[in-house]
Amino acid sequence: MVKAGVTLLLWLCAAVAQAELVIEVTQGKQSAIPVAVVPFDWQGSTALPENISDIVRNNLSHSGYFRTMAETNMLSKPVQLSQVNYADWSRLRQDFVVIGAVELQPGGGYAIQFHVLDVHQRTEVLRHRVRGSATQLRDVAHYISDYIFEKLTGLPGVFSTKLVYVTTNRGRTRFNLNYADADGAREQLIYSSKHPIISPAWSPDGKTIAYVSFENDRSEIFFQQLATGKREKIVAFNGSNSAPAFSPDGTQLAFVLSKLGNPDIYVMDLATRQVRRMTDHYAIDTEPQWDIDGKHLYFTSSRAGGPQIYKLNTSTLAVQRVTFEGHYNARARMTADGRKLVYVHQSNGRFHIASQDMRTGLVHILTSETELDESPSVAPNGSMVIYAASEANRSILAAVSVDGDVKFRLPSKYGDVREPAWSPIFK
Repeated sequence: MVKAGVTLLLWLCAAVAQAELVIEVTQGKQSAIPVAVVPFDWQGSTALPENISDIVRNNLSHSGYFRTMAETNMLSKPVQLSQVNYADWSRLRQDFVVIGAVELQPGGGYAIQFHVLDVHQRTEVLRHRVRGSATQLRDVAHYISDYIFEKLTGLPGVFSTKLVYVTTNRGRTRFNLNYADADGAREQLIYSSKHPIISPAWSPDGKTIAYVSFENDRSEIFFQQLATGKREKIVAFNGSNSAPAFSPDGTQLAFVLSKLGNPDIYVMDLATRQVRRMTDHYAIDTEPQWDIDGKHLYFTSSRAGGPQIYKLNTSTLAVQRVTFEGHYNARARMTADGRKLVYVHQSNGRFHIASQDMRTGLVHILTSETELDESPSVAPNGSMVIYAASEANRSILAAVSVDGDVKFRLPSKYGDVREPAWSPIFK
């Protein structure tokens, strides 16, 4: 059975809406793998609640790592291994073929068996069976997509992950904190306010969202549990409270506080609620983000005259500068393997997403299509970065791979969307 953690239930009074975000791939890898996802067999008398093979096909296509074949171009649509004609698929220049079947179980629910076939070797490289209820079929499709993606690329798939983001209407009179599948489907409302909501951040277990709300006429940090909707004010000191970031083990929260005048970095022990000041400088220190070791924080500071990224040892409080190329580097995010630091970089008066190799220091500008890119969030497998971009006087979400090869957009149908945060991989 698909793990319950795959489907997080929001609180009962959360509003369900049609997905606001629609993925539009604008650039894929030149080396994208050709794969044909054949419609899965279903012998039931009524249509399934979800078209599993369509979701798998779209997931693989939207990743940019695969080039999927349209169903109308298929010479045959096998559902069993004995029906596969490898010569036909080779003629269609496919590297892999995915076939599968859905069966209704006697006790309720569905069983889905799928196969991945190597066209050139004429062999089965993957066979797997998974079960799920009617309400879990989209989760099953994401699970299958992750399974195939990891087998063929060596990277963990992130199709079963989630996105949190903030939407606003055109008049900016309503701010919504939303939650959706990584493909934009099943959008749900977490919290709505007439006051701004910024800086959402996931807890490492994927159960809680931290965010900043201005509902009390100043910035305060709240936690909200996704399963129950329970909401709690966590940080509300005098001054500005902002930029929450969970430590990798979930026991600490880094944030920015200006109660003594200048913004500085603080860390709260979430068990005791004890707070420790991490920086004490006349410059602005902001936007903390934990390193993968849980012992260091990256943060943005103006102590060199303009925004640059620094690294702080949380034990010794020693600080070292990390970025040196350009006059503006901010909002640091580390990839899961610790090899690249992703941040906002200014170049020729425009703000783009850049990645920096932590071993060589080499900086790679990843985006160039728009003039203002901000709020990067790295996928939990380290392969993609989602960010907010300004386009035609509105804010949309866009994504780019850490090597710059894959790009796609996730525009909203109804208003501006910004402040994205990619969830961890659910266990």
